[in-house]
Amino acid sequence: MNEDKATRYQRLKRQTSLVSLLWSALLLGGLVGTGWSATLRDAAERMAGRVAPVSWQPGATVFCYVLLLSLLNEIAGLSLGFYSGFFLERRYELSNQTAGGWLADQAKAFGIGLVLGGGAAELIYWCIRLSPDRWWLAAGMALALLIVGVTNIAPVVLLPLFYSFKPLDRDALRTRLLALADRAGARVLGAYEWGLGSKTRKANAALAGLGGTRRILVSDTMLADYSDDEIEVVLAHEIAHHVHGDIWKGMLFESALILAGFYLASRVLHALTGPARLRGVGDVAGLPLLLLAAGAVSVAMGPVAHAMSRAFERSADRFALDLTRNPVAFISAMRRLAAQILAEENPSRIVRWLFYSHPPIGDRIAAAQAFKA
Repeated sequence: MNEDKATRYQRLKRQTSLVSLLWSALLLGGLVGTGWSATLRDAAERMAGRVAPVSWQPGATVFCYVLLLSLLNEIAGLSLGFYSGFFLERRYELSNQTAGGWLADQAKAFGIGLVLGGGAAELIYWCIRLSPDRWWLAAGMALALLIVGVTNIAPVVLLPLFYSFKPLDRDALRTRLLALADRAGARVLGAYEWGLGSKTRKANAALAGLGGTRRILVSDTMLADYSDDEIEVVLAHEIAHHVHGDIWKGMLFESALILAGFYLASRVLHALTGPARLRGVGDVAGLPLLLLAAGAVSVAMGPVAHAMSRAFERSADRFALDLTRNPVAFISAMRRLAAQILAEENPSRIVRWLFYSHPPIGDRIAAAQAFKA
């Protein structure tokens, strides 16, 4: 196969992602089918009995089960994660991170995932205990609110666990970016330099957070290699997502997927309680079934989510061009970004449909050239 470097890199990343998805599904299905999920539940009950008073043991059992399931999943998927997240990135000269640094980030991500996943599971099974038939509605609405909360605190609580941040010290650029946000009607609470360079050679800029936590982030890798014009037009694109309400639209769509996934999970749990040898709908040993059902909805709706996202991105590109009137800087920035992330310029239609949340770089440059003309 005669592939260029970018095509080969992206193909390997997609293949690894698909294998990881299939492996996770097999792991969850295998736990239920073999009865090992019940074994995990029994172990979780013993753990809960040692650390929690009797009145707290149902909730403690859920959290202990999530801990055991998360550890099993992390161990089972570690080799694939290492291959995709570290080996390929180093092989294609995209990463500056050491193996130890990568493992440290994985440990942090595992801890955050355990807190959030454990909290979500506690909420779900509390709703099941209250209403075994209607739990999906209350749990889905509560998790939708949780998504909003996490999005709001991410810039000030979660991102600093992985990256360094400091106020942007290029006065002219900071003034220019803040004025750009003000001109677009997006209130921000400052501009910051985002320390990506110790981990990756990729560049990025973002308008992160909601309301009282919204701030401009520009990576040190972008500050080092991009002109002020290029940085401005990239940030104008990011501002567009907030001005257009794309963040809220995306969260609304994700909330709808959660509700649909939980509804399907409720039907699956009721139907398979006997065959899966569960004690009832509220048996935490059924969590793998719940995850499989909810995950199936997300996977099935993936192409729809990608199509919606591509529409948002095209609209944001046009907004950035209208706001800055600088298609030359937009085109040069897109070419730099494409080179830094090894983006395919013109992937096949089926690849776009299944995997692309952004329009291919060739389409974005062509649209900017048409704007320029």
